[in-house]
Amino acid sequence: MTLEQLQQVFPHARSLAGVFISTLNLAMLNRQINTPKRAAAFLAQVGHESGQLLYVRELGSDQYFSKYDTGTLAARLGNTPEADGDGQQYRGRGLIQITGRRNYLTCSQALFGDDRLLKQPQLLEQPQWACESAAWFWHSNGLNELADNDQFTTITRRINGGLNGLEERLRLWTRAKAVLCVS
Repeated sequence: MTLEQLQQVFPHARSLAGVFISTLNLAMLNRQINTPKRAAAFLAQVGHESGQLLYVRELGSDQYFSKYDTGTLAARLGNTPEADGDGQQYRGRGLIQITGRRNYLTCSQALFGDDRLLKQPQLLEQPQWACESAAWFWHSNGLNELADNDQFTTITRRINGGLNGLEERLRLWTRAKAVLCVS
């Protein structure tokens, strides 16, 4: 993918597209996001989750992140049951918003072979690791195969847990398919 293509898919990214283009291409290549169809679906999801590359860290108040700190959602994410700040510490980061202690640990083991993301979760805010973590999540959740079969809403559910932002995701998918010449 070229810089110009990325800017056409993500017009709001502006100069940030230049920051991400090489690491995004490498991450996609590393995880077999290597056809226009796969790339279009991946870019649409990444575009929504990151606000077209503007955000690599989930935004919210302490009250918002408390849902990740205790209770059912926190437990599902592998965060400790105590109100100890896990919700803030392991908030969504990267272009697909890796969220929760369990996901940080699994991602860290896949990317680094150790648990460094538990100690340095901010690494996922750096362009290289924001891209690599998104491509890792995509690949490890079988999303290439779903993209091959145009199962976009299933992809959205696997990433988001629901269909939040589906209209925008579909708009980005349509644009990405046009830019990448997907029929």
